[in-house]
Amino acid sequence: MDIKFDSISYTYNVGTPMEQRVLKDINLEITENQFLAVVGHTGSGKSTLIQHMNALLKPTNGVINIGEKKISANEKVKNLKGIRQKVGLVFQFPEYQLFEETVEKDIMFGPMNYDVSEEEARKRAHEVIKIVGLNEDILQYSPFNLSGGQMRRVAIAGILAMNPDVLILDEPTAGLDPKGQKEIMQIFENLHSKYQKTIVLVSHDMDLVSEYAQYMIVMHRGEIKLKGSPKEVFEKVDLLNKCGISLPVAAKNYQIFAEKFKLPLDSLPLTTAEFIEKVVEVVERS
Repeated sequence: MDIKFDSISYTYNVGTPMEQRVLKDINLEITENQFLAVVGHTGSGKSTLIQHMNALLKPTNGVINIGEKKISANEKVKNLKGIRQKVGLVFQFPEYQLFEETVEKDIMFGPMNYDVSEEEARKRAHEVIKIVGLNEDILQYSPFNLSGGQMRRVAIAGILAMNPDVLILDEPTAGLDPKGQKEIMQIFENLHSKYQKTIVLVSHDMDLVSEYAQYMIVMHRGEIKLKGSPKEVFEKVDLLNKCGISLPVAAKNYQIFAEKFKLPLDSLPLTTAEFIEKVVEVVERS
């Protein structure tokens, strides 16, 4: 399923003293099985953008095509339920949305709300709990007796049980320690590579973005200021600084290393492995 934004703008509180234009002429195409990162400082328009991807918000101007469904500013659109089944949105701290007596019931809730039979919903619960790296016996536990990391995995499993084509992740590693962050991101990487899910990652962590994303956009004051592969985008250091975006740790460390040894900054490493490789090259040439 592709998602295409064609000249999308969005204004909150239209016609009131609180009117604020938060998206400005957005043109963006998210292709099937892409791993896209959306970055930008607080207030740049990231959250508003992703809420258009599953029609939680309707554009003030322009047209969005979500699969076969066309959503335009001036037309009423029916049956948005199907879109929200195919485009799953995982909010920050999704574990706060758990409410059922057992993990199994919580995971089954979403599919059954979309008219999936109880038998099929239970089957899906047993499938997705393994995808998120938990044992099936946890299905009979109360979600409120789990650790924070387990609760987050259960909440993600609840989204996966609806079998979305696209997963939108709003700061999915927030509040987790480095080990927990890596484990959660490996789940999404597996969903992308093994199950061909399209992933849209919103994150302030440029190390995660550089490691996992194939393509990224930089939002600033409601506009897309940069787009391309992480390698292409992170080379635009001056423009990133203007947008309030930092470099990955490996790139920042290499800048210090290069300055100290008077090396050219023609290409920045984005990961620890790339940083080590660059340093080894310099040492071997000396």
